[in-house]
Amino acid sequence: MELPVNPLVLAVVTGLFTYAMTALGASVVFLHRNPGARLLDTMLGFSAGVMLAASYWSLLAPSVEIAKTGALPWLPPALGFAVGGLGLWGLDRITPHAHTTANCTVEEGPVTGWRRSTLLVLAITLHHIPEGLAIGVAAGAAGAGVPEATMGAAIALGLGLGLQNMPEGMAVSTMLIREGASRRRAFNLGQVTGLVEPFAALAGAALVGLSTSLLPYALAFAAGAMVYVVIEELIPECHKSGHADIAVLAAIIGFTLMTVLDIAFA
Repeated sequence: MELPVNPLVLAVVTGLFTYAMTALGASVVFLHRNPGARLLDTMLGFSAGVMLAASYWSLLAPSVEIAKTGALPWLPPALGFAVGGLGLWGLDRITPHAHTTANCTVEEGPVTGWRRSTLLVLAITLHHIPEGLAIGVAAGAAGAGVPEATMGAAIALGLGLGLQNMPEGMAVSTMLIREGASRRRAFNLGQVTGLVEPFAALAGAALVGLSTSLLPYALAFAAGAMVYVVIEELIPECHKSGHADIAVLAAIIGFTLMTVLDIAFA
């Protein structure tokens, strides 16, 4: 069935929505300077659950189904997933950035003289890239008319990632407040982290549009990159302050909600 909108337009619009949700989350600093570690850990756990569900239902499962028609049906999902995870790991190593711990800020990547607020923003921005790519790949797959990838699935992915971008926007703006930034600066830098998503979405949709043979690889690539973010950043972050139980429950709720969205919009 022909997609009613251009897949590039769908990708950009969906990416703008997820960016807007990031900005909405970052705006919380105007209402409350410090939402509290328990709330942040709960919302980050929710984000982890949404991203894990989206990685499977919206990306990896369609990749497996599409690849079944090939000579080596295991190759596209396995190779794409591995390259996606390792690719983001490599990007993490070569880009200066910082993560917060319970008591301090840990800088990673090449040593620079950049401000810690800049490094924090770069860390979150890096993790928005695979989300944007996932949105673009899903939109491009729907535009290619592949039965396993529909417009509804692409919209469900955007909704799910938008919902989990709210706590991420709140978390980064709160971290910046703790680093001494003003409310306005914390909001501005927090919302900027999500601005990469519509551009990454456009790139993902454009790449898939070049050849349908890239679809299973691209879908699995985006899944691998998103799973890397969950394991490397979200899960450790939501356990640091001693709220593991509530974070795990929130992750289960997030996974369940994304599952419902994907099935409902299929």
